[in-house]
Amino acid sequence: MVRKYFGTDGIRGRANGVITPELALKVGQAAGILFHRGDHRHRVVIGKDTRLSGYMIETALVAGFTSVGMDVLLLGPMPTPSVAMLTRSMRADLGVMISASHNLFDDNGIKLFGPDGYKLSDEVEHEIEHLIDSDTMSKKLAKPAMLGRAKRIDGVHDRYIEFAKRTLPKNLSLDDLRVVVDCANGAAYRVAPEALWELGAEVISIGTEPDGFNINKDCGSTEPDALARKVREMRADIGIALDGDADRVVIVDERGRVIDGDQLLAVIAESWKADGRLAKPGVVSTVMSNYGLEQFLHELGLTLIRTPVGDRYVLEQMRQHGYNLGGEPSGHIILSDYTTTGDGFVAALQVLAVVKKRGEPVSKVCRRFDPLPQVTKNVRYRAGKPHEHSKVRSAIADAEKRLNGHGRLIVRPSGTEPVIRVTGEGDDRNLVEEVVDGIVDALNAVAA
Repeated sequence: MVRKYFGTDGIRGRANGVITPELALKVGQAAGILFHRGDHRHRVVIGKDTRLSGYMIETALVAGFTSVGMDVLLLGPMPTPSVAMLTRSMRADLGVMISASHNLFDDNGIKLFGPDGYKLSDEVEHEIEHLIDSDTMSKKLAKPAMLGRAKRIDGVHDRYIEFAKRTLPKNLSLDDLRVVVDCANGAAYRVAPEALWELGAEVISIGTEPDGFNINKDCGSTEPDALARKVREMRADIGIALDGDADRVVIVDERGRVIDGDQLLAVIAESWKADGRLAKPGVVSTVMSNYGLEQFLHELGLTLIRTPVGDRYVLEQMRQHGYNLGGEPSGHIILSDYTTTGDGFVAALQVLAVVKKRGEPVSKVCRRFDPLPQVTKNVRYRAGKPHEHSKVRSAIADAEKRLNGHGRLIVRPSGTEPVIRVTGEGDDRNLVEEVVDGIVDALNAVAA
């Protein structure tokens, strides 16, 4: 199925380049028409992160939805998982998050959730794309008396904070823990520090002064150096780094060392297995997860089920086969007992619960296995499919021959930006770096 607008995580691109007011208007109209089911008064909730372009896109979406007769409830800056949660709890017909997740401010995106709080299927997104490009939407606009209304609603931050706190045991307190939280100047800049404080932690916050331009800039889960420095400076017990829309997380231990999503999956899987909380004896992740995680889970009697890259594919596998724990090395952690999408903050709380239960330093709790050496490099391209070029295919074949069965290679286009990601994994780090560099050189030669 060829997709014109949607990628692996909604529609994403440069603000006023790919993501224009015209496109946002049409997305609102098309999604509103498609989810107009029955005679009840239809409603959509819209959240956003802190990008400057969020105002423009929000206004255009409101125009689109109200023009087809949907009422709009505006949440303001809120984490993506909270939008999914509120879509369900407020009995909305549709949920929208305006965000480009971990990208910098000049990108933005539109993520859509159905009334069940789950991201839309490929088939539904294809229907929306078809409507956007059709000439029939003008015939389906609401009559003047049936136009939608829009209003901003209060109290949604408190609702999400209480939801997040309820994912922990009632008697658990974070007393005696000094926590540094980096909110990436993004959507969780209010809710995450407050929730941690209410749970009893001593909280040091960074990345909580959004100005429309600084989201994910030298901060957050993709740039955790600032968090690591602050943890060491404050002699904190743990650091938590969220990304711009708070659907992913990385942890920093008391020594300032970064702990990725694979280790977090291992921590939660081991704890949940011991407590009898795993729905099935396995964890779902992607082809990018380190083989060390797979070995660790095997020793616990658990299976690692791999999917293509993208949290939507992880969740799809979880839903189809009944798993309740999944995620990605990037820190998308899906805990389906609580959420319908990745929730970086709730995942961090689960890790904090294990830290309190074991009474050991984070460096010990969160180092469950020794990862195999893994190298990832990105190559930007303008157009086409450079990874399918004969020179690149030849370089990949040569690399696989050199690895000789003692490693893995993954060459794939990003689903959210014009980048080819080249990942190598194996026992010999020098060899892995050499074969990855060879493929990168081939890609650069044909992508220029």
